[in-house]
Amino acid sequence: MYHNEVVVGQLYRSSFQPRQEPVLAAPEQAVPDRTRVVVIGGGIVGASVLYHLAHEGWIDTLLVEKAEFTSGSTWHAAGQVTHSVSSYTLASMRKYATHLYPALESETGVATSWHEPGSLRVAYEPVEVDWLKGQLGVASYAGLEMDWVGPDFIAERHPLYDVERIVGAIWTPRDGHVDPSGATNAMLTGARNLGARTSRRNRVLEIGRRADGEWDVVTELGTVCCEHVVNAAGCYADHVARMVGLRVPMANALHAYLVTEPAPEIAALDFELPVMRDDYISGYIRQEQAAGLIGIYEQVDAEAVWHDGVPWEVENPLFPIDYDIIGDRLVRAFECMPCLEPLGIRQTIRGAITHTPDGEAMLGPSGVDNFWMACGAQVGVADGPGLGRSLAEWMVHGETSLSVRGYDARRFGYVPDGEYGREKGVEDYTYRHQTPVPGLEHPLLRPLRATPCHGRQVEHGAVFTQVYGWERPKWFPGAAGLPTEDVVGFRHVAWFEPVRAEARAVRERVGIMDMTAFAKFDLMGPDAAEALDRLTANRLPKVGRIGLNYFLTPNGRVEGEMTVTSLGEGHLYLVSAAVGELKDREYLEAHLPVGLDAVLHTASEEIGVLSVAGPRSRDLLARCTDADLSNGAFPWLSALEIEVCGAPVRALRVGFVGELGWELHVPMEFMLLLYDGLWEAGRDFGVADVGHHAVNSLRMEKGYRTSRDMTHDVDPVEAGIGSFVKRDKGDFVGLEALLERDSRPRRWASAYLKVACDVAECRGGEGVFVGDRAVGLVSSGGHGYTTNTGYAFAFVDPKRSVPGTKLEVMVFGDRYSAEVLGEAAYDPGNERLRS
Repeated sequence: MYHNEVVVGQLYRSSFQPRQEPVLAAPEQAVPDRTRVVVIGGGIVGASVLYHLAHEGWIDTLLVEKAEFTSGSTWHAAGQVTHSVSSYTLASMRKYATHLYPALESETGVATSWHEPGSLRVAYEPVEVDWLKGQLGVASYAGLEMDWVGPDFIAERHPLYDVERIVGAIWTPRDGHVDPSGATNAMLTGARNLGARTSRRNRVLEIGRRADGEWDVVTELGTVCCEHVVNAAGCYADHVARMVGLRVPMANALHAYLVTEPAPEIAALDFELPVMRDDYISGYIRQEQAAGLIGIYEQVDAEAVWHDGVPWEVENPLFPIDYDIIGDRLVRAFECMPCLEPLGIRQTIRGAITHTPDGEAMLGPSGVDNFWMACGAQVGVADGPGLGRSLAEWMVHGETSLSVRGYDARRFGYVPDGEYGREKGVEDYTYRHQTPVPGLEHPLLRPLRATPCHGRQVEHGAVFTQVYGWERPKWFPGAAGLPTEDVVGFRHVAWFEPVRAEARAVRERVGIMDMTAFAKFDLMGPDAAEALDRLTANRLPKVGRIGLNYFLTPNGRVEGEMTVTSLGEGHLYLVSAAVGELKDREYLEAHLPVGLDAVLHTASEEIGVLSVAGPRSRDLLARCTDADLSNGAFPWLSALEIEVCGAPVRALRVGFVGELGWELHVPMEFMLLLYDGLWEAGRDFGVADVGHHAVNSLRMEKGYRTSRDMTHDVDPVEAGIGSFVKRDKGDFVGLEALLERDSRPRRWASAYLKVACDVAECRGGEGVFVGDRAVGLVSSGGHGYTTNTGYAFAFVDPKRSVPGTKLEVMVFGDRYSAEVLGEAAYDPGNERLRS
């Protein structure tokens, strides 16, 4: 999942060797009849895709831009790159950008104007301190230069900034800023020098699929036939996606920055001031020659443009600045840097930038074969190099060197009609400079998907989170007599003890959990089992049984996890993580063998799921069904179609909390009937609602991994699920590549850790240390209420994964002792599950 990136020799290395002599660029207007790849969009991301495809050896490529290069959002970007990030993937991308931009000048002769003054991200409140110190572990492991510094250091580096109220900051000396147009043109030049082509002043009019599966891209200057299309169209990305029946949920949000008149205090300095990132002003201040540049992200009244689509004739668009919206934050900026206050405003820039509902770019397969996404990037200059490199790797090699699941273009599912993308994108923009506290909910347009139980759960005092659009209870303050309002924080907060009570209910009595937010599929037909067997790395269960099955990429890495239930001859029921629904469906459809009689049906919207678990779960269900629930008739990992509370149910004796229990998969129209019936039948047992916080605690005690612990950049052995891979069962997707991997040492091992931290849960991203050396990174974690200790999964150096190994985990900048466990902390023999 993680690897230390080393830059040696040429910055970008691949198996492809570039030509020794520069190749003259083809005429800008030339449009070939055929090419391998058409990249649509000439901004920083499209240029990066073209550049990195060329360095991977794919030079039979064409980039098409409707106007001039960078004339959409790129040209007016502030051009800043910071290492202040909370994930390893993003840390690696930013590190790569800060190396690539200065190197492009020597490679291409095109100036990028890279400046490297460093930056300071400041903190005033404890919650900001926790967030910023929490980045130190990621930085240590990724090899970034990052330190926590105090006010004196800040004042020394930036003598013009008011540090009176500042507690501290993270100092990232390798941060910088670049000329966006120069950087884009440098990458385009680098790609053309290797043989790639570009065409500007050429609008794409239509995209059509040929009978042989290739694409016809119809442009104003002719039609190009190609194998692959990349949507890097920036503000136009949704418009381009609609040409092939897709949607890109996003807003073209307006962001403003201002450049002041020259300040004598700045002009008198003999060094460049660092960039200041400050949530008090909801933005940033940096030196621009002898002037100040102030950028502000509005937290209220933010605006977007082009609700009905971007007009094709728009070129280099800017919009009038609205001082009524940014005025209060601008006043704060002058408080922070008083020397700017008396100066006039020399220039204002207010332009559109793309924002998706979760603020992350959309990258990779789209759900339509060979139509790729590289769009929705809110900070394209900072992330464009890494996004382009990852997409090029994906297209050429079928895998990426980093986990980019968080950018998966299919993660939003089927985007609702109307203004969903615009409204949620603008909402995300308003959170851009708010501290990203774990669990902080974005409430707009909720609920998007609600189960029939939602209203009843509201009556029971639930607080909800959203999973793939589904509302899922995360805790029940009402049950604890607390106000029905959420509480969030990096450390243990007000939900900590109420969630303990929910976990105790499952361990001691019986709990009900709404687990509807799964992807669900029926695979049916005489050849269903034969077809699926060629995809899965594990053996398929027999009729009436349940198996945990993993699917691999053709390169032998982990693609996904599903429970497979055989409901009868020719009927397999598949359940996977909600957010992977489109990804998993695409995988199944792409790899199911041709010629076999098996039909895949998506049932996610049709079937709800209630999990009933705990030592009294059998007693509760016995009051609600005539079915025999004994171990002999209904053993662990078996399934029956029965009636519960008058509702037809697929009852699966399986669960995610490590207790006797059943998942009840019920037609959505019967779900409330089932929920009410179970509640009424279980009152005298002390039945309790149980939310996602408690489920996470229970699964960590049981040592169960989630999708965060096994991503597509690790293989099953590295992910710790090697026992579920049966190499002798017959051929399956990825087997040959996996056998080849078996002949090489593994880079990583997933370790299950007990962590002696009593102030917070590990959530993912915490560094794992031996002495002063970072040897791994946490992928997920949680507090175990039954055992009253913390747990985490982490990817570490394989020799550090041996049970009993002593390690340390960094939480908020402090080290806490940890130990590798060799078995589940709770019920390692599965006696509770089998009871």
